[in-house]
Amino acid sequence: MTKYIKYHKNYTEFGEPYQLVLPLNLEGLVPDDDSVRLLSHELEDLDYSLLYQAYSAKGRNPAVDPKTMFKILTYAYSQNIYSSKKIEIACKRDINFMWLLAGQKAPDHSTIARFRTGFLADTCEALFYQMVRRLEQMGELSKGFFRNYPFLPFYIIGNIV
Repeated sequence: MTKYIKYHKNYTEFGEPYQLVLPLNLEGLVPDDDSVRLLSHELEDLDYSLLYQAYSAKGRNPAVDPKTMFKILTYAYSQNIYSSKKIEIACKRDINFMWLLAGQKAPDHSTIARFRTGFLADTCEALFYQMVRRLEQMGELSKGFFRNYPFLPFYIIGNIV
């Protein structure tokens, strides 16, 4: 008869070493018209096949999905954050970066640096070319944009790598 007794633990008591941890829903904390949502939406439809090919099928799984890492770097650059350590801190403290991570663990600065110099170096030109062409098709760039700034794509790519 005693083997059927159920023990009930009250997790709301103070002074216990246990803490109930619930996931934070960030959807309500990031406004619908925030720039991070627009950027994520526009970057979602790019062709990431070259970026995924850069990752080895034999190696370990990446800490953060490559597409998510590209979104993080692009958003960080749009916020004038260029240092790997500052991007790492932003991923841990800033709601917009947490929203981009979508529940994934924040990458450390060495992961960000390796991604930027290794994987992104080979594929960033193609990704930014797609992004600029997409903006041009949507009419977001003026017709004389490249006439006034002919080296802008190469300047952007040079500052990323």
